[in-house]
Amino acid sequence: MRRRDFIRVVAGLTAAFPFAARAQQPDRIRRIGVLSGAAEDDQDNKARIGTFIKELQRLGWSDGRNVRIDYRFAAGDPENYPKYAAELVALAPDVILVSGTSLPAMLQATRTVPIVFAFAADPVGSGMIESLSRPGGNATGFLLFEYDLCAKWLELLKEIAPGVSRVAVLRDPTAIAGIGQFAVIQSVARSVGVEVRPLNLRDAGETERAVTAFVSSSNGGLIVTGSALATTYRELITSLAARYKLPTVASNRIYVTSGGLISYGVDFVDQNRRAAAYVDRILKGEKPADLPVQAPTKYELVINLKTAKALGINVPASLLSRADELIE
Repeated sequence: MRRRDFIRVVAGLTAAFPFAARAQQPDRIRRIGVLSGAAEDDQDNKARIGTFIKELQRLGWSDGRNVRIDYRFAAGDPENYPKYAAELVALAPDVILVSGTSLPAMLQATRTVPIVFAFAADPVGSGMIESLSRPGGNATGFLLFEYDLCAKWLELLKEIAPGVSRVAVLRDPTAIAGIGQFAVIQSVARSVGVEVRPLNLRDAGETERAVTAFVSSSNGGLIVTGSALATTYRELITSLAARYKLPTVASNRIYVTSGGLISYGVDFVDQNRRAAAYVDRILKGEKPADLPVQAPTKYELVINLKTAKALGINVPASLLSRADELIE
């Protein structure tokens, strides 16, 4: 080959190379939907989503570069869940992240788009997945708690307020998880020397009337089980507990930051970090049906010392030493 012809060939290959390289690059920006049950300005929810985004970035997914994230916030309004679920599905995402409260609406909106739930209470009992090890269908993720945890709430209440002999258990009677949580608490009540009574969560008025009737007798305490309704009415619940001086154990730290006494439950920030890993695996080709639903690995004990003082409670040193966070 003559030198002049050789140069022309090399020049042609060089000019064509960028186009060939680009053709081999994955041009499509992947799309992630996020349906949260909380309000957009909820600080705890911001921390959870922030952790989810940070973990995605660590795994190589950056919003605006190779992935687009669309958000919807239901803010505890039951009408928002199906509306926002339908909106996200219409955007044709590759995968959708949901909180447990958003999962039923999302499954009604789609049975094909992959779904990862950061936390859900009893998804098997609720019929949302087939089993923990092989969820089947298009949804997988992480449990809100294991039922054994519910017994711990009653033990903690007796530890921080030994004089309590009557305990009201706020639960959502329409949810399988609400019924299951009360059943576990009831099963250990006799062993710790307390009488338990379920109080149904349906609306603010009924909740206030039920708690007011319960405090007509002395030595009472309160357990707030995990549910979307309890989260929606958390300000009301904590104000009622303060008004009637009820020592209260809740499943989520947001009750304690709102003025409740003590909480013990899953670390939601960690759950969202773990959910990002599942989203990454689905974006890389794995199917939700093949990813087992996992139990929580991190729990947190939070105590509000200011509330304890207002209730005249001296928090035992054994609890103080175990607490992950003390609010003063």
